[in-house]
Amino acid sequence: MKSIPVLAAAALLAGCASQQMAQPTATAARTESCKPVTEQEIAALFDRWNDSLRSGDPRKVANNYAYRSILLPTVSNRARLTPEEKEDYFHHFLVDRPSGKIDMRHIELGCNTAVDAGHYSFTFAKTGETIGGRYSYTYRWDGSQWLITSHHSSIMPEQAPKIAAIKQAAKKH
Repeated sequence: MKSIPVLAAAALLAGCASQQMAQPTATAARTESCKPVTEQEIAALFDRWNDSLRSGDPRKVANNYAYRSILLPTVSNRARLTPEEKEDYFHHFLVDRPSGKIDMRHIELGCNTAVDAGHYSFTFAKTGETIGGRYSYTYRWDGSQWLITSHHSSIMPEQAPKIAAIKQAAKKH
């Protein structure tokens, strides 16, 4: 007879324990302080990146990227993950002295993250060519500055012949 109340109490406690596990607890909730940011501040990050392109210094361009980030570039089949790989890519990309311009953009703001995506065009001072492309930059606030965590760039499909010529010219250098 004593075992029935003990079994009932055990079943009741097991039910309470499963209810607790199903609901998030206050200690499991993540708290994060969000850096206030405006669309204009995120738009200015492209200007910072573009200014580093115009400097002609691949290291300055690579410094815009977080240590753990990915660059999926326009004129390379390789994803660039390390700072050295990004610097190597920009060493070749900068040969024709590119300068970018945003043609259309869409910015989304989050907590310590932002996405800037749209269309841009590059004019290459050395050749006079202009190439249009699609882009997306994902940024993260690292506690002191906004850095690129993901950058994807691709040419507009109708401009594929132009990019082939640029790639050939880059191989000669």
